[in-house]
Parts: sequence; structure tokens; C-alpha cells
Amino acid sequence: MIDLFNHHPDAFIACALILGLLVGSFLNVLAWRLPKMLEQDWQAQARELLDLPAPAQSPVYNLLLPRSHCPKCQHSLRPWENIPLLSYLLLRGKCSHCKSAIGPRYPLTELACGLLSAFVAWHLGFGAQAGWMLVLTWGLLAICLIDAEHQIVPDMLVFPLLWLGLLLNSFEVFTTLPQAVWGAALGYASLWSVFWIFKLITGKDGMGHGDFKLLAVLGAWGGMAILPLTIVLSSLLGAIVGLSLLALRRAQTSTPIPFAPYLAIAGWIALLWGGQITGFYWQISV
Repeated sequence: MIDLFNHHPDAFIACALILGLLVGSFLNVLAWRLPKMLEQDWQAQARELLDLPAPAQSPVYNLLLPRSHCPKCQHSLRPWENIPLLSYLLLRGKCSHCKSAIGPRYPLTELACGLLSAFVAWHLGFGAQAGWMLVLTWGLLAICLIDAEHQIVPDMLVFPLLWLGLLLNSFEVFTTLPQAVWGAALGYASLWSVFWIFKLITGKDGMGHGDFKLLAVLGAWGGMAILPLTIVLSSLLGAIVGLSLLALRRAQTSTPIPFAPYLAIAGWIALLWGGQITGFYWQISV
């Protein structure tokens, strides 16, 4: 298999595409269920803290159980109804039982995950960097989906990615270990400082704590060098989207806008093209 991928990069790209579609299907489940699982856990902790009686035993709810089903009629999906992209097309975007419309987010997530995975395979070629970059891509996509809808960045996703980045760079997969450690520390400290400066001036929270942790993750993977570009790009993306929403009157100045997706996109770009973008900037600015 290794020889096949080394001599036939198209095979590696095709496998990454198929694997990305499958992972995208799982990310749909993760983005839907993890926030509910966290909410159940927070409620259990609150009841314990307040010494309230435990509720009646509820059905098991995790990433595996219950089986995937239609949210409207609870029809359990059969294997052929759960094939990434293909099932959506065959079912014409409707539940096979109650004919309720299936949201386009599901096939779009699968498609995005597949295309991003194929692009990483094409851009980096077969090797350790591409394999681990796929893992980071999937993790960032999951964080984007959850933060966009629920405005939370789950520690359950962030901390494993943070430690994984540091461990990988102890073998210098993306950068050196000192760069990774300082990248994680400065990534967290930079947004933490902005948060507290804004809070002291305005008395309001300017961003969530999860954003600090996410930038620490990106610093742990790419080192200190990608932090300035990540911050600039994410701020630019956030400003463009925010101003666009204001112009279209789909948001007000007080409307909270999730920042993690912009950080994730900017960090992903900086990891893949940070050197080229920085080099081009210095060429045109000198």
C-alpha cells in the first residue's frame, strides 16, 4: 500500500477523498450530539452541586447510541440510507419514511470534509505530514460546526489536539518542539490579553475562552511563526463577514459572532502556506 501511494499519488488523493467523506458523515453526528452530551453533563454537575435529586433514568445517549435516525419521525437509518453524499442524492434530500426534508448541512459537511481531505493529500503528498494534517483538518472542521451553531469550543476536542500537536512536534513533524511549546503558550496568552484589555475597557466579554485554547492548538501544531498570520487573517475574515452581515441586516452590532471558525480557517491556511504568504508580503513591502 505504501509503495502504491508513493508511486501513484492519485490513489492517495482518491483514498483521502473517500476517507474524508466517511469522516464527514461522522462529524455530522459529532456536531449534533456532542453539545447535547455536554449539556447533559453540565446539568448533572449542577444537580450534584445543588444537591438536587437525580432525574428518572433516561435512555443512553452518546456518539454511538441511539442509532442515527430522522429527527422528525425517529426512523432509524438503514445502512444504505447512511452512505455519505450518495444516500442524500438517492433519497432526493428527504427521509424515506416521513418524507421530511433533510437539511443540506449534512451533505455539505460530508462534501467539504472529502474535498479538504483530498486537497491536503494533493498538496502535501503521501507522508506523515499529510496524515496528521488530515487529523487536524477533521478536528478543526468539527470545532467550526459546533461553534457556528452553539458558540462553544469543546475542551473534549481542543485539548487532545493541543497535546497531539506538541507530541508530534517532539519528532519535528511540522516544527521544532521549542517552537511548538512557545507557539501554544503565546497563542493562548495573546488572545487572553486581548480579552482582558477589552473587558477592562468596556466591561464586556469580547470573545470566549475557547478561542484562546484554539489559537494555542494552532501554535502547538505550527509554532510561533504562524501566529501573526493566523491572527491577521482571522481578524480580516471576521471583519468581512461581520460587516457583510450588518450590511445585509442579518446581524446587529450587539449580535455575538463565533470567532473559532475564522481562527480555524486562518490557522489551516497558515500551516499550509504560511511561509509563502509571509515571503510574498516581504517581497512587495520592501
